[in-house]
Amino acid sequence: MPRPLRVAIVGAGPAGIYAADALMKSDVAADPGVSIDLFERMPAPFGLIRYGVAPDHPRIKGIITALHQVLDKPQIRLFGNIDYPGDLNLDDLRQFYDAVIFSTGASADRALNIPGIELDGSYGAADFVSWFDGHPDVPRTWPLEAEKVAVLGVGNVALDVARILAKTGDELLPTEIPANVHEGLVANKALEVHVFGRRGPAQAKFSPMELRELDHSPNIEVIVNPEDIDYDEGSIATRRSNKQADMVASTLENWAIRDVGDRPHKLFLHFFESPTEVLGEDGRVVGLRTERTELDGTGNVKGTGRFTDWDIQSVYRAVGYLSSELPKLPWDEETGTVPHEAGRVVENGEHLASTYVTGWIKRGPVGLIGHTKGDANETVANLLADFQAGRLAEPAAPEEDAVTEFLASSGVRYTTWDGWYRLDAAERALGEAQGRERVKIVPRDGMLEASGA
Repeated sequence: MPRPLRVAIVGAGPAGIYAADALMKSDVAADPGVSIDLFERMPAPFGLIRYGVAPDHPRIKGIITALHQVLDKPQIRLFGNIDYPGDLNLDDLRQFYDAVIFSTGASADRALNIPGIELDGSYGAADFVSWFDGHPDVPRTWPLEAEKVAVLGVGNVALDVARILAKTGDELLPTEIPANVHEGLVANKALEVHVFGRRGPAQAKFSPMELRELDHSPNIEVIVNPEDIDYDEGSIATRRSNKQADMVASTLENWAIRDVGDRPHKLFLHFFESPTEVLGEDGRVVGLRTERTELDGTGNVKGTGRFTDWDIQSVYRAVGYLSSELPKLPWDEETGTVPHEAGRVVENGEHLASTYVTGWIKRGPVGLIGHTKGDANETVANLLADFQAGRLAEPAAPEEDAVTEFLASSGVRYTTWDGWYRLDAAERALGEAQGRERVKIVPRDGMLEASGA
């Protein structure tokens, strides 16, 4: 009787779990069957949803329910707290699996090369998100002494950063934030948050719902300058062809014409302001310089030579995430992705046998979480085509016990899917004691202990 197709997926965030789901829905799952192991460097699964989505977004975190159903399937195993390549490298994986899919995502900040960006008080958005999401591998405290803060970028991550900075700590207490994050946010001194985009309202990358949520807080007054509402032919064409862009522009227009209210924290959305320098004094941020831009007719902008210095004591750059290079795989420095053809990893023009990518490591950190499902379907379709054509390399030890014996012999402490249920119960118990749904356990050792690793 033929054995099941054995697949390893490195990364148990949405991209990896969607790939597992696509494998389970394939004809191969029925005959000869599939056996899937997901390897995750964190002790808990769900990747970006657990450590990249703001805690006041329960609607987005609800995606976990669907991902949970996938991981509940008996053909799928989870190995958490596994580092690639420290605990398992590509050669190791090829011993045990017919194919390997990398879905390691993107968790670092893309660089912004302007003078002063390295000053104290200048931060990457990804680092701040990791802190307020209770990531175990970042410091437990965050400096929040600035009263006036700048956020550079006009995407959803910029909105998350701006919203968390502008809300009060007690306003966020009903969420799953741990005690150290609540303590830090209660001490936050920010009264003004300024979000800067170099182009106009029609080019903003906010999703309409995320944008409107800014105005739901009783503590945040969202302010848009009427002079920043401007469109050229390219902008009008974008609004006509893109419903979401049109909704974003309409929301910004409505905010620009209303009277400014008296909510205590002000959140300014600035357009046509291109950051050119972070101003410093004694090694610390004391301001931000921007150049006013104008539309050029195509929806792009050009500089006007008019500069403004803003009174700012802290700067967060939210100009995109960046994936980390994976050892033994080819790498494109410019895009921060693994070279591929429809998910097949390509090195020197040839498919690297049995090796695939999906998610942000495949296409770059763009789009919403749901967009990774299409990535996964494409990658898995090509993996299965290679399997059916006999192009996958035969592993030396395809038995399911082989990888667990290898990890045991290496002394690797790992978590399992059953362990996630225990960690989930422990976090819910912490929340129940405080009248909250959940409180995250932050230390890695604490997560491992609660998981029964």
